[in-house]
Amino acid sequence: MSRAYVLLSGGIDSSTCFYIALAQFDEVVGVSMFYGQRHKRELEYARKLCDSCSMRHVVINLSGIIPKTSLLTDETREIPNVSYAEIEGLSPAYVPFRNGLMISALASYAAGERGQQPVHLVGDDEWAIFFGAHAEDAQNWAYPDCTPEFIGGMANAVWVGTDRTIRLHTPIEWLDKEGIIKLGTALGVDWAETWSCYKGDDLHCGTCPTCRARRDGFNKAGVPDPTQYADDASEVENIPY
Repeated sequence: MSRAYVLLSGGIDSSTCFYIALAQFDEVVGVSMFYGQRHKRELEYARKLCDSCSMRHVVINLSGIIPKTSLLTDETREIPNVSYAEIEGLSPAYVPFRNGLMISALASYAAGERGQQPVHLVGDDEWAIFFGAHAEDAQNWAYPDCTPEFIGGMANAVWVGTDRTIRLHTPIEWLDKEGIIKLGTALGVDWAETWSCYKGDDLHCGTCPTCRARRDGFNKAGVPDPTQYADDASEVENIPY
């Protein structure tokens, strides 16, 4: 039986990857990482997605490894209310080598589970890890651990390090947010049950970089945005992205 493990944050990108995996594999496991992120609500949305598809959800704790120096992990720092286009160089939300740690942890977890399966149940069936890096994350090296250079290195490491039993899949690597939303819509993703905001309040703030990218993506894709944003988000509706 083929199996895919999807790094699942409950956001637009990873949810689309989850649905791609559902179409290609017999079994899909959603794996979320807790690393001390301030937007912990993403774990709730990831779990709900797995429940809605009757698939297993696993949470791996990396909070003792990830540094508390990023905007995503240090709640004393203010998240800028700007678009990604206004950020120059390395994103202030970049968590050093976060994706490397997540992929490595998941590869070890998946390989361990594969090793526990009776040989006749595994056979030559493909097992894979899905990672939702996309073109906008890699642009201008804002997130170095989302670039093709990084993905190529990690893909080789996963394949060799799991004794050539598990492959790394990055099916949306060359898509922008517009393309991802169009693809996810075609696959049946319920966008109302996804979470993007970095701030982790009760509603999407509508002003942080990832909220702006979310709004812009729906607008460009021509797909209705079901997201309920905070009241003050209306002030930025007409700001060009």
